[in-house]
Amino acid sequence: MLKPLTIGSLSLQHNVVLAPLAGITNLPFRLICRQAGASLAYTEMVSVNGLVREGIKTLALLKSSLGDRPLGIQLFGDKPDDLAEAARMIEGYGDLLDINMGCPVRKVVGTGAGSALLQEPLKIAAILRAVRAATTLPLTIKIRSGWHCGDNVFREVGRIAESEGCDAITLHPRSRSLMFSGQADWIQLKEMKEALSIPVLGSGDLFTPEDCLRMLRETGCDGIMIARGALGNPWIFRQVRELQASGSYTPATTAERADTILEHLNLFIAERGEAIAVREIKKHIGWYAKGFVGASEIRRAANSAVSVQDIQKLTEKIRSAPDNAGHIPDDHAK
Repeated sequence: MLKPLTIGSLSLQHNVVLAPLAGITNLPFRLICRQAGASLAYTEMVSVNGLVREGIKTLALLKSSLGDRPLGIQLFGDKPDDLAEAARMIEGYGDLLDINMGCPVRKVVGTGAGSALLQEPLKIAAILRAVRAATTLPLTIKIRSGWHCGDNVFREVGRIAESEGCDAITLHPRSRSLMFSGQADWIQLKEMKEALSIPVLGSGDLFTPEDCLRMLRETGCDGIMIARGALGNPWIFRQVRELQASGSYTPATTAERADTILEHLNLFIAERGEAIAVREIKKHIGWYAKGFVGASEIRRAANSAVSVQDIQKLTEKIRSAPDNAGHIPDDHAK
């Protein structure tokens, strides 16, 4: 099930990748997930309007490093000409270009972008035609199954993507109206895979290594894109490969959690300075501090942290906590 994956001219060592996540997949988090084994990572969504109108200021969002490759750049917008211009602008910044056609949040769909595009298949075709002519980078899109439950335009959009020169497509099999509620319908991934010849990646409800291998096994999709399942849990990339190879995997210890938080903090400091680093790492601690006794107290303390020293003290408390040998009650593991 785990295997090399080719998307256009890009060859990946394996088919487990980190999804683009707004406000999350900045350079520090991408580096953490790469060290854990992600074969590809994406930038946060980048506004086409920002790129075309603000240029250098927005290009700063694409800052990368030698250890941050291969890099996928995700754009969002709704105008073919602007998306084509943005594609030309980012050509030298990454290794793959993805257009977001699945984001369900009001701020994005209100501009006509993200999953709002699923209501206009003809516009999707025009966008892909313009972008394909503007860039030689591997071109992909990320979609949901439709705007409303039951409209299921993903098949039509998949055919359009393939005919307009997309090199792969990622499907999160929920409608926009569901947001993140309910259960992703993985059967739709199987249908998409059977209908297309380009690679199909699956997303949605991938929270454990078992989930990851089950999606690959049940749907036949070519790869998986882990999103919320990587929050506070970059080890999932390592664990899914361990599970495939040996049938079991090594849980993250509290010491490993502490070490990862410190590394994440130091990457933030190097990138943005101490003040922003402390502010940013606090929300990540909310995710890192799950599944062990005392985690809820750690999360409360993180909310009031104001300095690097405060964060370092918290990591020592995490390091001294016992590793979870079984189920932690909900009041500790939320």
